[in-house]
Amino acid sequence: MTLAPNAVKSCCAAAYGSTVARLLLGDSFHPGGRTLTTKLIGSLRIGRDDLVVDVACGIGTSALQLALQTGCRVVGVDLSPTNVLEASEAADSNGIHDRVRFLVGDAEALPLDSASADGVLCECALCTFPDQRSAVRELARVLKPGARLALSDVTADQSLLPDELRTLEAWVACIAAARPADQIATLLESEAFSVESIEHHDDALLELLGRIESRLRVVAMSGAAAGALDGAPALVELAREAVTSGTLGYASLVARRE
Repeated sequence: MTLAPNAVKSCCAAAYGSTVARLLLGDSFHPGGRTLTTKLIGSLRIGRDDLVVDVACGIGTSALQLALQTGCRVVGVDLSPTNVLEASEAADSNGIHDRVRFLVGDAEALPLDSASADGVLCECALCTFPDQRSAVRELARVLKPGARLALSDVTADQSLLPDELRTLEAWVACIAAARPADQIATLLESEAFSVESIEHHDDALLELLGRIESRLRVVAMSGAAAGALDGAPALVELAREAVTSGTLGYASLVARRE
């Protein structure tokens, strides 16, 4: 499947900046929610006043958790202006706008100085970037030497994915361009990272899919977003089958910038 990079980016920004995303995903746009985020934050080994970049930060849920949990400074970057606005308002509401700021930006060309970050967080987003190598290179560029990246992402055995999970919709849903965890590790290591740990969290993906299915039923009964989600139940069911068979999964990786 070949898709124009700009088309993928536009669709992802529109999808994750929409009210439909909030209906289906709540305030946490990734498997594992705050529990897995807490674990990833711990792996960064950051201290008070350190600077952490949250790449593809969505509506800022993890960025706010970072600042509140550790006292660090955070810059969240997201391609959706809607998400950035909502995240900025959330920082104001929590009284931490002096420590957390949000920028509209592309993960493949981060609007940040080189070697400026003491840590980078990237949750369930790498698989949506059209040029994953450029994105990883950018993650390495903004990190100080010796600093860590905590990354979580959908994983997939592409050779076993059915055609229905190779569409643009499946790409936006973090499936079509996902790769196995060991390939993510190889990609990181090719761009100046040393991978310290890999953990699998397939159950967290199954739990998220179950929650989405429940919310789809509620949305269908209410008539909200009529027509916009016609293909979603079938896509979720296929994804669930793929996780059960071992074709899809979810993993977290911690890597140190060499």
